[in-house]
Amino acid sequence: MAIPISYNLRSAKERWSSSVVAVIGIAGTVGVFVAMLALARGFKATMTSSGLPQNVIVQRSGADNEMTSIMPGDDVRIVEDAPQVAHDESGPLVSPEVVVIAALPMRNTPDAEANVQIRGVSPKVLKVRDNVQMVEGRFLTPGLAEAVVGKGARDAYVGLDLGATVRIGAGTWKVVGVFDGKGTAFDSEVWADAAILNGFYQRPPNIFQSITVRLRSPDDFAAFEATLEGDPRLTVQAMPEPTYYAKQSRVVTALITALGTLVAVLMGLGAVFGALNTMYSAVSERSREIAVLRAIGFGGGTIVLSFFVEALIISFVGGLVGCVAVLPVNGLTTGTINWQTFSHLAFAFRITPDLLAVGMGFALLMGAVGGLPPAIRAARANVAHTLRAL
Repeated sequence: MAIPISYNLRSAKERWSSSVVAVIGIAGTVGVFVAMLALARGFKATMTSSGLPQNVIVQRSGADNEMTSIMPGDDVRIVEDAPQVAHDESGPLVSPEVVVIAALPMRNTPDAEANVQIRGVSPKVLKVRDNVQMVEGRFLTPGLAEAVVGKGARDAYVGLDLGATVRIGAGTWKVVGVFDGKGTAFDSEVWADAAILNGFYQRPPNIFQSITVRLRSPDDFAAFEATLEGDPRLTVQAMPEPTYYAKQSRVVTALITALGTLVAVLMGLGAVFGALNTMYSAVSERSREIAVLRAIGFGGGTIVLSFFVEALIISFVGGLVGCVAVLPVNGLTTGTINWQTFSHLAFAFRITPDLLAVGMGFALLMGAVGGLPPAIRAARANVAHTLRAL
C-alpha cells in the first residue's frame, strides 16, 4: 500500500518556507547550468552554420586553420581546373581568400579594443557563399580600398557604419555595404578585396591562405579530394565547410561547457544541502506522523518512497522555475574570442528542448541526492519510542 502523493503535496505546503528555499536553490543552479549550455550551443551553432554542404575549404597540408595556411596563386589555378568544381557564366566558382586580424574599439566599451577578422575575398565570394546577402549599400568594387561588413561586426565595433572610413593595416577603407550572414561566423567579419588587403599588409599580391570551392554536388567531395591528392604539384588538404567550422568551434565549446558544468556542480552542492536541510526538517517535524503511519501498516520501504517522492516534487518545481527563468536569454546576442582565430565572434544564446530536458534531469538528480538520506532516516525511526511519547 502506497502513501498518496497528496500527502506529500500537503506536507511541502505546510513547510512552505523551507520548501521555497530549496526550490530557489535548485532553480538558480538549473538556470545557470542551462544558460551556460545555451552559450556553448549558440557558439557551436554559429560556427557550424557557416559551412555549406557544397563548399570545400582548401588549405596547406597540416594547417589548423586559415591563419596558419599559405596558398600561392598557382595552387588556385590548379584547384580551379578540378572537374568537380561548379561553374557559372563567369567561370569556376572558386574564391581564394586572405585572412588577417585587426584591433578595433568596441561600441560597448570604446576604451577597449577587440580583434575583428578581416577577410580578403574575390569578386565571386557571394556566388560561392550564397548564405551571405547584401542588405545595405553595395558590394565592394575589386581593386579599390572598399569594405563590406557583417551586421554583427557593424553592431560590435566603432567606425564600421555604412559610409564610414576605417583604418585597417596600412590603409584606409571606406565601408560601402553591410551584409547579413544569417547568424553565421561571417556576420562578425569585415570583407575587403584580397589583393588590396595583401598590399596594405605588405604581402605579395598573389598569396592567399585558403581557397573556398563550390562543388557541383556535395557527393563530389571524395572525388575532388582524390583529384587534389593525386596532383604532384599540390601539397594541400581539403575539408567540407561544415566539417571545417565544426572543428573551429571545438575549443571554445568545450571550454564553455566545462566551465558551466563546474559552476553548476558547485552551485548544485549548495542546492543539495538546501534539499537535505528541508527534508531532514520535515522528518524531524513529522516523527509522530511517521510513527502512526508505521503503526497502521505502512512499511519502511513505503516511508522511504514517500519522502523521496516529496524531495523529487520540490526539485521538479525548482527545475521548472529555473528553466522558465532562463528562457528570456534565448536569442540574446553576446560575443567571445574564438581561440582558433583569436578574433571576436558574435553569437546568440540558443536554448533548445533537449537543453531544458538536461536541466530538468539535473534538478531531479539534486533532489534525489538531497532526498534519499532523510527518507532512509525517516524509515529507521523508533516507532515504539515515538508512540509512547504521544
